[in-house]
Amino acid sequence: METTLIKGAQIIAMDEKGTVLVGDVLVSGSRIVRIAERIDDPADTIIEARGKVLLPGFVQTHIHLCQTLFRGRADDLELLDWLKERVWPLEAAHDEESVYYSAMLGIGELIRSGTTTILDMETVHHTESAFRAIEASGIRALSGKVMMDHGSEVPLALQEKTERSLQDSVDLLEKWHGKADGRIGYAFCPRFVVSCTEELLVGVRDLSRQYGVKVHTHASENRGEIALVEWERGMRNVVYLDHIGLASPDLILAHCVWLDEEEKRIIRDRGVKVTHCPGSNLKLSSGIAEVPDLLGRHIHVGIGSDGAPCNNTLDMFSEMRMTALIQKTQHGPTAMDAKSVLRMATMGGAEVLGLEREIGSIEPGKRADLILLELDEFHAYPSFDVDPYSRIVYSAGYSDVDTVFIDGKMVMKNKTLLTVDKGIVLKEADRSIERLLKRLG
Repeated sequence: METTLIKGAQIIAMDEKGTVLVGDVLVSGSRIVRIAERIDDPADTIIEARGKVLLPGFVQTHIHLCQTLFRGRADDLELLDWLKERVWPLEAAHDEESVYYSAMLGIGELIRSGTTTILDMETVHHTESAFRAIEASGIRALSGKVMMDHGSEVPLALQEKTERSLQDSVDLLEKWHGKADGRIGYAFCPRFVVSCTEELLVGVRDLSRQYGVKVHTHASENRGEIALVEWERGMRNVVYLDHIGLASPDLILAHCVWLDEEEKRIIRDRGVKVTHCPGSNLKLSSGIAEVPDLLGRHIHVGIGSDGAPCNNTLDMFSEMRMTALIQKTQHGPTAMDAKSVLRMATMGGAEVLGLEREIGSIEPGKRADLILLELDEFHAYPSFDVDPYSRIVYSAGYSDVDTVFIDGKMVMKNKTLLTVDKGIVLKEADRSIERLLKRLG
């Protein structure tokens, strides 16, 4: 079994003890074996990391890889118009090749900026192409086809029959869930209540229980969306999801910007998880989620960039900084301190995905999903006696990520991607979006 010894890094472990030390980490195969101030064991690969910072890889809990090709093509719109006028028509135009290169484009950006695990929601068709990209790139992912069997303003290519949507999802699950030594998982992804019949959502509930997998959907992102759900279903988003039995520890809700007290109570009592997407919520003028309140209620909250056309970056450093800063005007300067935000981006995300025993911190026995930062730059100095969490959340950026490991395998070395061919992906991404735009006329 291949062994790697990382020597002399400042280790920010993100464990319960809050371990920060200058030392060594020994990796054997896909697992972390030892952490100590000094390890002299022989290893197949030795990485001299003095002056660098070693972190657990970032965990992003809401991504749309299928939308990366649409970056810059849906700006300055609010949610429902953004979907109807731009994103849904573009998704409907996708083909197998365009989904693959959209996913590869997003994955390249994610790995380059230190994200090692994602929860990804695809579009209706060609999800297998995204799974192929996930497998080839080495990123850790839960992903699933989006499910849409309701709505009069949805392009014909995205309108599904209920049973077909459920069966296609099961077929993908049975083929991909658990592949690559468990690095790839499946999640049922009904888009949101507005796009789904109750029959579909109940079917997802039952299949999720049968297969023991997560359910990921959008909820309470926008006040127009909430009003539409109330008009159609007679109750608010989270109340409705609870009413049909979907609210459980396996449910992960993206956004949750506009929750009332009853919904917050349901989320807490049912163990529902939440993913916060500050960049997307600001750009679509959706609002600011009450993250300090949710955390204060012991609700698990992760961070996600959402999709490239509503952000327009998949950079966790940008999301961490926004997560911290946007709360301070309302809740004071001590709200969302740097350590809490970095925890959301690592262990917090792992908890949202149910992977806290596998990833999210640097501890013996866990998967070796690790990132090395090179902070020897003007924007990250002075380094003497500085708070390490502050340095990461408020000063560091994606360009500081030097080396990335996923499952103990090096997927980026010295800022060069090893599993994603940048030249090919950039060229094919342009070819793909040109083809989609011609298809749309």
